[in-house]
Amino acid sequence: MQEQFISFLKAKTSNTTSFVEEIASVLDIGYDAAYRRVNLKTSLSLDETITLSKHYNISLNNLFEIGSQNSILTEVSPELHSSDNLEEYFETSLNNVYPLTKVKNASIIYSAKDIPLFHTLKDSYLSRYKIYVWLKDVDLNFTKDKISFDEYVKKIPKSLLEKAFTLGEIYKNINITEIWNDSTITGTLQQILYYFESGLLSQNLALKICDDLQDVIRQVEEQAIHQCLLGTQNKAIYHLYINEIHTMSNTIMVITPQKKVFFTPFTVLSYFKIEHQPTCETMFKFFVKQMRASKLLINAGEKDRILFFSRMHQKLSKLRSLIELDGPYRN
Repeated sequence: MQEQFISFLKAKTSNTTSFVEEIASVLDIGYDAAYRRVNLKTSLSLDETITLSKHYNISLNNLFEIGSQNSILTEVSPELHSSDNLEEYFETSLNNVYPLTKVKNASIIYSAKDIPLFHTLKDSYLSRYKIYVWLKDVDLNFTKDKISFDEYVKKIPKSLLEKAFTLGEIYKNINITEIWNDSTITGTLQQILYYFESGLLSQNLALKICDDLQDVIRQVEEQAIHQCLLGTQNKAIYHLYINEIHTMSNTIMVITPQKKVFFTPFTVLSYFKIEHQPTCETMFKFFVKQMRASKLLINAGEKDRILFFSRMHQKLSKLRSLIELDGPYRN
């Protein structure tokens, strides 16, 4: 296996000097140590194999055909524990998404268990509140301090907001297909209610967040009608499917003419990145099946569209009334 790997590296190298010297440089080891690895006298460690694979842009799944053994390699996103980590997360996401705006026919499919991230990343109280909730989930010190949203919104780092808003703008230039159901907004409604009832969100700001959420719902409906993203620079397509059967998962699939990649969540914002093409094809076929069992809103008819968005507005109105009354929430 190592011999096959080394052969792949040699085929990928652009170095006109010594291949051994190049390996030594990439692994930050001596010439003799690199020579022993290249000539199979010393085994490569797992960390060294991963380092070389990343440097030469080689998929270990394809190289070793791991998929045939019902096992695949995945990439794990960096752990989130603080505001700085969240800022890095936005920056990394930006670096991953921006190249897609330059790829012809690139697109995203989003299984929306919750309101997709990019709908909320704009200059609003809702965006700031989402950041507050995420940090409450991942930062133990933030939770222990019992800081209220009203306090946090006054000192939220400007650089964090700038990264979030920039990421939100980038998404406007990629073709996007979303699959929603009636519960897609439920998580956000529950978050607003939870922190309001716990005393960490004032009535005034809770109502402003509701206003922002209503704007998001209206914009999603308008985009679904016009089948394009508002504010797009390259006429990016927007399709909204309504699924009445399946529970959504917040899984995102990126499709380009070259390959498919999907990201599936395992904690609040953390995700597994899967590039193994047979697995990606399986996920793509599942998405296609979901869409066939769904209604493309533009084709569903005015009645279905009005009913779907009316249900969301009714849920939001119910929450707003309870906040105004400062009373208990009941389904």
